[in-house]
Amino acid sequence: MAQRHAAGTATEVPVAPIPNRGSGEQRRCGWCRRVLPEQGSVGRPRLYCGQACRQRAYEQRSATAKAGLPGDVVLVSRSELDGLQDRLYQLRCALEDAQTLLTERPTKAELERQLTELLRSTGRLDRLWVTERAG
Repeated sequence: MAQRHAAGTATEVPVAPIPNRGSGEQRRCGWCRRVLPEQGSVGRPRLYCGQACRQRAYEQRSATAKAGLPGDVVLVSRSELDGLQDRLYQLRCALEDAQTLLTERPTKAELERQLTELLRSTGRLDRLWVTERAG
């Protein structure tokens, strides 16, 4: 499941486990990560939104196997990794600042300001590899 970038490197997006039916969690295509349409209660759950995504996933699995890499390998460009490490460092600093603040009998306004900073430094880390991929 590699995605090509301008630098010529690839990013692998792991396939998320299929949520149980009726769990309320949205299922996503195993390749492009688009939300899959609701499916009835009969039959095997869809893994891909269409034949093109199924083919790309097969090509990725085949290339990964030929390279001798494990199926769950994740490849990212150096700039993406650097960006992620920067964001994680900012998060760590914000957490340390919050920890220090808690030892100083903070006011409600100070706590709110620190929580806002903590949320800002987190950014969208939770959505890092869930973005849709171009066909």
